[in-house]
Amino acid sequence: MTDTDENWLPRTTAFLAALDAVAWNGLGTAHPARPVRDVPQSLRRIACAGPGSTEADCAGLFQHLQPLPGRPAPSVAAVALPFVVALAADPRIGARVALTCLLASSDLSALDGTDLARARALHTDPDPAVRRATLPPEASPAELLGRLRTEPDPAVRLPALFALGDAAAAPDADPGTVTALRALLEPLLDGDDPVLWVAAVHVAAALDRDLAVRELDRLVAVFSDPALRSRFAEIWYQPYYAFPSDREAVFRRIHRRLEHDPAARLAFPLRLLAATDPVHDAPLRREVLHLAWQQLLQRRSTASSWLPVAGTLLDDPDGPVRLRAANLLAALGPAAAPYGDRLAALLDDGADDPELGGTVGGFARWALVRTGDPRALPGLVEQLRAQEEDEESCFSGPSIPHVLVPLRTQAPALLPAIRAALRDGGPDSPATCPLLSVLRCWGEDALPALPELLPLLADPSTSTDALAVLRAIGPAAAPALPALATCQVHDPRHVARTAARLGPDRDAELRSVVDAIRAADPPSPGPLAELARFGRAAAPHADLVRPICGNGTDTWTRLTATLTLWSITGEDAPAVRALEGFVLSATTDSPGFGILSRALGGLVRIGTITPAIRSALHSLQQSDQRLSSYENHEAVLQDEDLRTLIDRALACRDT
Repeated sequence: MTDTDENWLPRTTAFLAALDAVAWNGLGTAHPARPVRDVPQSLRRIACAGPGSTEADCAGLFQHLQPLPGRPAPSVAAVALPFVVALAADPRIGARVALTCLLASSDLSALDGTDLARARALHTDPDPAVRRATLPPEASPAELLGRLRTEPDPAVRLPALFALGDAAAAPDADPGTVTALRALLEPLLDGDDPVLWVAAVHVAAALDRDLAVRELDRLVAVFSDPALRSRFAEIWYQPYYAFPSDREAVFRRIHRRLEHDPAARLAFPLRLLAATDPVHDAPLRREVLHLAWQQLLQRRSTASSWLPVAGTLLDDPDGPVRLRAANLLAALGPAAAPYGDRLAALLDDGADDPELGGTVGGFARWALVRTGDPRALPGLVEQLRAQEEDEESCFSGPSIPHVLVPLRTQAPALLPAIRAALRDGGPDSPATCPLLSVLRCWGEDALPALPELLPLLADPSTSTDALAVLRAIGPAAAPALPALATCQVHDPRHVARTAARLGPDRDAELRSVVDAIRAADPPSPGPLAELARFGRAAAPHADLVRPICGNGTDTWTRLTATLTLWSITGEDAPAVRALEGFVLSATTDSPGFGILSRALGGLVRIGTITPAIRSALHSLQQSDQRLSSYENHEAVLQDEDLRTLIDRALACRDT
């Protein structure tokens, strides 16, 4: 036993005795559901663990002692805080940083003079982590300035500097705070420490937004110097965060200071990528490519700049860099066709990326799919199924339907693998329902998979999806009629509609769809869309559809009813007027890109648009922003599909 341990034991005994002497019963915690006995138990656990105590041991204290927003401090806080002070002030307590954070966010006015002095002494504690923890949330500019004037350690100064910068950048900032901040930043901006200089640029750019643009050359030089990577991790602490930011996180923060200047926002990562060492600076290169991916998801104009860069990086020595380069090329679609041979050479590349999941070969195959290269097809379904069934994967690439639905013309080549996947995986495979979604979109081309669909009708998890595929195939799937008796669905009307769809009596099919529309409460878009397939033969039922086109139902159902009404009546003018409302509504402050796509598809079939629609579509056509609310691969796919529809709609005649 060490001398420190011997001294620890009597102090722990005295601490526990003081805990036991308190009348805890009757005191209230921050939440009525949290019993007050948890507080002394947490304090006892921390004291007994001593050097082995952790932040997790303090979680209960935060939950019990910190008041809910707008509520006064609980009565137990005034009694417990002196014990928290005693533990936080003891350098042998492992959890003292977390305890200091608790004190910094608590009302200490109830402490007596001795305890209050001990709490304030933590501001000058020898441990810089403790000093950082004393910075209170929403500290006043005066307090921040006081800390900055006395604190020598940059790892403690920076979080206070960042907090002061936020205060000075606020719309209602006091001019004196701004002046004081500029005085603090001046020596850092002129100093020799490159990381402190970056910190100063980060703060000053909130007051002078063009500063980071003017300093782009030096920013590239600092971030591309691998020798400085450890320096960032040593001193760059954000306010109220226990762990430092690495260089890559700082790069993201600095890049956000360039958002007002699209040219600089694009140039910074491009120049940085060119300046970094492929062998010794892989983490930064990965981060730059992640940012490039985000740029491609947001702005179409960046594509031409990133295309040659991504093509070159297919040969990078770092696997995650190659993977992200292939991912960029997949997003670029047909433009990546010149790199087809190099992508094909990577199909067997098994290098992965812990953050994105998948392999280089997987993303290279996706890029080949996007360029229409037939070399992507062998093994494609097997790869997609493996990704879907890998429970440990964090794969963030495209889903099975996103990859396969556009490949309907390749159905004969892909169906054998899809059928094998359905047979082998059955209802329990996570890939089965996505594959059924693909077959539903392929319609009659999915007919060869009929034998694999029949067993799926008998399982509740796949029965509804299998029925949808049969309806999409249509009468050609009539051999499946006897198997419908095995269906396990909640609503037997789905089975009746499917049986009518597969049977020879078209009038019976129409009656089943009409019955489904009448029975749906509220109206359902599914039967309405099926009614549209009958065209003019369903015209006698227009009065059933017309009320659904009005208000009182959700937007998607009203839009479906509008398109169905046009399909069965052929009345162009009222349909175009109604669709104009959907288009204009979908292009306002809260764009509804799915609604817009469906409405434009209807207008293209009608062949007519209004001047108001044309004006709205011209504005969208000229926008550099992705026409999508997604933040993943779907953003690119939806934007491409919608822009194709916009071009086709603009080619229509005016009313």
